[in-house]
Amino acid sequence: MAFLIGGANSASGGYEVSNSLRFNNPSDDNLAITFGSAGNRRIFTISAWVKRGLMNDDHALIGQGGTASGNPRGLLFFDNSLRFTNNTAGNSTDTDVNTNAKTRDPAAWYHVVAAVDTTQSTNTNRVKLYINGVHQTSLATATYPDEDFEMNWNNAVLHTVGRYPPSDTFHMDGYMSEFYFIDGTQYAASDFGEYDGDSGIWVPKNTKGTLTFGNNGFYLEFKGTGTSQNSSGMGADTSGEDNHLAVNNLTAIDVTIDTPTNNFCTLNPLAAEAGFTFSEGNTTSASSTDNTTHGSTFAVSKGKWYWEMVGATHVDNFGSGIVDVDDYIRNIGYESVDSYYFNSNGDKITGSSVTSLFGNLSNEGHLMYALDLDNGRFSFGLEGTWSNGSATQSTTFNTGYYDFENIPDHYYYIGRAQQTGSATIARFNFGNPPLSAMGNGHSDDNGYGNFKTAVPSGYYALCSKNLAEYG
Repeated sequence: MAFLIGGANSASGGYEVSNSLRFNNPSDDNLAITFGSAGNRRIFTISAWVKRGLMNDDHALIGQGGTASGNPRGLLFFDNSLRFTNNTAGNSTDTDVNTNAKTRDPAAWYHVVAAVDTTQSTNTNRVKLYINGVHQTSLATATYPDEDFEMNWNNAVLHTVGRYPPSDTFHMDGYMSEFYFIDGTQYAASDFGEYDGDSGIWVPKNTKGTLTFGNNGFYLEFKGTGTSQNSSGMGADTSGEDNHLAVNNLTAIDVTIDTPTNNFCTLNPLAAEAGFTFSEGNTTSASSTDNTTHGSTFAVSKGKWYWEMVGATHVDNFGSGIVDVDDYIRNIGYESVDSYYFNSNGDKITGSSVTSLFGNLSNEGHLMYALDLDNGRFSFGLEGTWSNGSATQSTTFNTGYYDFENIPDHYYYIGRAQQTGSATIARFNFGNPPLSAMGNGHSDDNGYGNFKTAVPSGYYALCSKNLAEYG
């Protein structure tokens, strides 16, 4: 068995989403479009799937308005919850609908919808916010627009996905997928998603041919990798309306395979000691604090799993390993007898036992990890070479790997341990690399993941598709 911390969306109702786009706060990553003319400013819908990264700031899904102070503007964003606003000129707030729902799980893909129709006679029907198919009626703030009110949304002004146009704030952190902007129709969440018949999980559904987008509408599938504002770009509109978005501060590696229908493992800021900072969609961690550790969003108890790590700057004694979820997270590698760890010095460490396998990792050195929980083995490699020659060992124990018992009785986090206080940056690749240098087109036997080194036969990327089959 395996589980995702917090319970993330991972099932599929038959429709498969292939891509997402990764945003990195505080980088000003965004997609932008200025409509040539106003669309329907009374009726429109915004829908997106979102996997959050950092939780310590306000993060925009989409914003609109001019850059000058006092211009009309609006925002759909996460603060402590999901919130939708529209301000008229002079900073007067005419619309502010803020849910009480909390979206604090970095392992989960959330589906969010803002459905607007100010022609409705009932004020609560003029702005509807949905999370994972559920209309949010428990609200912290409920300021609705007047009947027939024309918002600044869908006006001939700048609209940006991933930031707030009037100021250098609200930068998105995490992943977005299946982004819709609908001009002229108030759709419900059920027009974009459905409950999977087997799992009961809310999942995306195929909308092709079922929606009317309107003149300013767009649909972002994030299949393009280019930066131009055209059909090959990351902001390519596939609705048929050709409302392509300009790409700002994003590169091809930010087009990822972590999606609502195949959720990849990341680092978990909620399972981390003080001193760590996270970036690149929780695939990178930095620390300058002694004896600190963080975990991952997945925990596993069986199966064969593969991941990689690059140290951006080298210092002694940082690396990756596993630790029983029942142990305090900081125990990886240096306190707990039920943890197993390979570090940047090329050492194998558990408790007080240290065995040298390689020399020191160089800057940007590439570490490989192969975890076999079915047979109680954990292997380590450097720059394409396994310490014992292979990830698939014989039953004879040697210093190149761990051999341990009773694995089926335990769940293990994948984690990072930091044992010295010099500043270090570690980038993890669970199949969804944060840098182009970490991906070389190598996938597992199921075709999942993008790794620098060939995945050993029978080992798999840590993603929900593989967990469902092998975990």
